[in-house]
Amino acid sequence: MITLMRAIKSINPIAECTFTDDDLDSIQWLNGTTPISKADILAKQAELQTEYDNKSYARARDKEYPKVKEFMEAYTEKEIGDDSTKWDAYVIKYNKVRTENPK
Repeated sequence: MITLMRAIKSINPIAECTFTDDDLDSIQWLNGTTPISKADILAKQAELQTEYDNKSYARARDKEYPKVKEFMEAYTEKEIGDDSTKWDAYVIKYNKVRTENPK
């Protein structure tokens, strides 16, 4: 869940405020910060949440992709050692992750 503070800072990066338990009604604007309307905060929060949700495939892929070390070893053996065994296995793993976590 995208927090109120993240939504507020997305609208105004220098905003200063306090609030309790993500309660819009408890917001107190500090140090001359121009208040942001509740509707604008909620709209920005929803927008940011949608952006986050739409990238769930990328987060899933990131966790499942083969490690960089596997890539380096496989690529090096293919390019320098003329053995593509590890490279072929790497490509299969990589493509499996992309297939199981489509955009």
